Amino acid sequence: MSLLALRGLEVAYGDLPALTGVDLVIESGEILSVVGANGAGKTTMLRAISGLLRPRSGEILLDDTRLDRLPSHAVVERGVVQVPEGRKIFPSLSVLENLELGSYAREARPHRRESLERVLALFPILGERRRQAAGTMSGGQQQMLAIGRALMARPRLLMLDEPSLGLAPRIVQDIFRIIGEINRAGTTVLLVEQNTRQALTLATRAYVLENGRVVLSGPGRELLDNPHVQRAYLGM
Repeated sequence: MSLLALRGLEVAYGDLPALTGVDLVIESGEILSVVGANGAGKTTMLRAISGLLRPRSGEILLDDTRLDRLPSHAVVERGVVQVPEGRKIFPSLSVLENLELGSYAREARPHRRESLERVLALFPILGERRRQAAGTMSGGQQQMLAIGRALMARPRLLMLDEPSLGLAPRIVQDIFRIIGEINRAGTTVLLVEQNTRQALTLATRAYVLENGRVVLSGPGRELLDNPHVQRAYLGM
């Protein structure tokens, strides 16, 4: 049984379709990347999985249980946690307060100390800055905080929306390395990313989304060699 499956997913903004007939499967333990241009529907897909958008039709299944009828807080309680594009940290709160808010879900609260130790081991800079207002940190540090906050919820599936956006190349390399470490520690990852080369290199499998439809899928490294992907996304 797959960890998460989308079956015939249709999402629209009013009369404007955003996703059309999307079928997608995430297996437990893998890194699945979804790549595509701006406006392809990648963020819409994550928002639908998170319960922030209601599909017009189709199903979202976690362990064969419907998610698409649940409110977003119930999706988090079932272990599906999103790191949103743009980080969306609480800038006036301290780093530690931001992290503690990540463990608000009922199942995560008893493990707060253990989860905090894990996050600070992954991101030592957050331990050094724990009393600092989150909004005063650099963009890369804020991205680490956003990922750390999501890990505090003890996700089974960690969904990352454009984690490299606006970051310096060296920080991007650090972020992708840490995503790999999180996966190797046992967390399944769904990565939405415009940095196609990085996303496909890291991915176990990947999907290419164009105009709200899946047009290609396969192992990440095979898609790197696909002529359409090379022309459309890699400038080759």
